[in-house]
Amino acid sequence: MGFKCGIVGLPNVGKSTLFNALTKATIAAENYPFCTIDPNVGVVPLPDPR
Repeated sequence: MGFKCGIVGLPNVGKSTLFNALTKATIAAENYPFCTIDPNVGVVPLPDPR
């Protein structure tokens, strides 16, 4: 079973910065609204010892 999640919020509030921190990606995170218009996809391993 897979798990999907999204980051939703107002412009210029740090969504790209959070995305970069969680996925170790290097997408643009600039200090102006609508810097990242296109969606980004990241894959993060989540161990499940069940």
